[in-house]
Amino acid sequence: MSKRFTEYSQFDLSQVNKDVLKKWDENGVFAKSMTEREGCPSFVFFEGPPSANGMPGIHHVMARSIKDIFCRYKTMKGFQVKRKAGWDTHGLPVELGVEKALGITKEDIGKSISVAEYNAACRKDVMKFTKEWEDLTHKMGYWVDMKDPYITYDNRYIETLWWLLKQLYKKDLLYKGYTIQPYSPAAGTGLSSHELNQPGCYRDVKDTTVVAQFKMKNPKAEMAAWGTPYFMAWTTTPWTLPSNTALCVGPNISYVAVQSYNSYTGEPITVVLAKDLVSAHFNSKAAELNLEDYKAGDKLIPFKVIAEYKGADLVGMEYEQLMPWVNPGEGAFRVIPGDYVTTEDGTGIVHIAPTFGADDARVAKAAGIPPLQLINKKGELRPMVDLTGKFYTLDELDETFVKEKVNVELYSEYAGRFVKNDY
Repeated sequence: MSKRFTEYSQFDLSQVNKDVLKKWDENGVFAKSMTEREGCPSFVFFEGPPSANGMPGIHHVMARSIKDIFCRYKTMKGFQVKRKAGWDTHGLPVELGVEKALGITKEDIGKSISVAEYNAACRKDVMKFTKEWEDLTHKMGYWVDMKDPYITYDNRYIETLWWLLKQLYKKDLLYKGYTIQPYSPAAGTGLSSHELNQPGCYRDVKDTTVVAQFKMKNPKAEMAAWGTPYFMAWTTTPWTLPSNTALCVGPNISYVAVQSYNSYTGEPITVVLAKDLVSAHFNSKAAELNLEDYKAGDKLIPFKVIAEYKGADLVGMEYEQLMPWVNPGEGAFRVIPGDYVTTEDGTGIVHIAPTFGADDARVAKAAGIPPLQLINKKGELRPMVDLTGKFYTLDELDETFVKEKVNVELYSEYAGRFVKNDY
């Protein structure tokens, strides 16, 4: 017996969507997908929670469609898939939004507004677009239980996290360490990668770059044959140079030793840099000039390439501390290897300040290089600068640390200064 199908005069995806949703709603299909699987193997799904303090966007539709595919697939494979929705109610954007609406800053909490009042305002604000989220969830056909969601500000959720943390502690999986995190002086808190990607977080600025010379302590014979031997390192963050404790080279990159003169002081020098970047620092027109014929002020500065090495040949070489005002401890001021070094720009040698860069901290730790950390009067390990971008004053630092590690005469001149005018 043949079966007749309805004919459609046009392909209207929007109407098809509405018709399917209507059929699902009338037949309680989502609920049946769980009740008809009672006793079957369970596939647990807790949604990575969105935050309802902002309107949903098309990117949420795409992400949720991917989540839905896995849950529907597991349901079709015979699993009982209970899909629990959630709301993320923590995070800096929530706090900043509330503070802006109330016309307050972090310092006002506990003074002009109580902690309880502030928390209540945050709880209200973070759920203000719940209806819009629920409407989108239904319209896109995303199956998730929104009647009994988990909410991250709920004490049950918070206590669950504390319980899990306790289990990690019992297994001796927790340790005290030091990580590199972006910090907002205005907000008074560290920032996550998600928060850094919020609109308006970045703007183009003009900044100063520096090519710094690091004087070698144990130069190879050919490096010491002419003038003073240096490693040349380029940095886009010169304000981190006081915290330098290592130089990083690419093990397979080709480097050269170049005899020349310092263009500012006229000092005879031998410098080491990447072979591919020689032309960026030395004028090719001066390659044929004799070193001995140079006179201070000449526009063309002669240079001569006298040796070539692989980065691996330079690893382990030592140099003098650029600014010897704080002693970081044994093992610092060495050349180390790093897989992220390139010859796209700079000198092919990367200045390493482990207290200011995540990559710097990683390669330094792997090579046994200590970071240049200060100890304040609270006993906390801190980078060279405080949370507003200024060098610490001596009376803010631990007295024993100052006595053992700080060159007070050198340090005093810079104490209390901002390290970057537009911090």
